[in-house]
Amino acid sequence: MRVVLLGPPGAGKGTQAQVIAGQLGAPAISTGDIFRANVSGRTELGTKAKAYMDAGDLVPDEITVAMVRDRLAEPDAKAGFLLDGFPRTIAQAEQLRESLAELGNHLDCVLELVVDEEELVRRLSGRRMLVDGEWIQRDDDKPETVRHRLQVYREQTSPLSGFYEREGLLARIDAIGTVEEVTERALRALGRTPGAGAPARDSE
Repeated sequence: MRVVLLGPPGAGKGTQAQVIAGQLGAPAISTGDIFRANVSGRTELGTKAKAYMDAGDLVPDEITVAMVRDRLAEPDAKAGFLLDGFPRTIAQAEQLRESLAELGNHLDCVLELVVDEEELVRRLSGRRMLVDGEWIQRDDDKPETVRHRLQVYREQTSPLSGFYEREGLLARIDAIGTVEEVTERALRALGRTPGAGAPARDSE
């Protein structure tokens, strides 16, 4: 299956991506991993992306999409994948559709993890990290910063929900509950029986 995972910060996308992909026997692919691999591998696209990143600018869509397309063309993703963190905009979604068509593929489903905003603020602002023996809150986890991040998500990424709904691909998943409960809802939306999928792959 070829799946995209949507959801705001704090919805648990990273955790669910790994678990669901393991159940599907497909790689979980995040844009963060793709960027790191291209930059550290000093690929042509990675070099171009790094120039923008070093200047503090957003990496243009054409570079991001090209990196994602290259990753999806790799052997382990030919039979299926789970994309986490891409697309982020409707323009990227349209380019993803075109890239997959060029590869002779298409998306099977888009899972949207749905969580009430107050719960997201509670989750993210409750995080702490240990520094010099003291638990402190990161600046980007302060409630006012969290709300700003959620506002940016609403403006830039949440329109994807309507886009994929019109495409007939969207399945909304209640992301409140244990990891196992959310995973079960997601797998049922994909027509899979929890625990019946392929075993998770090694991370190597």
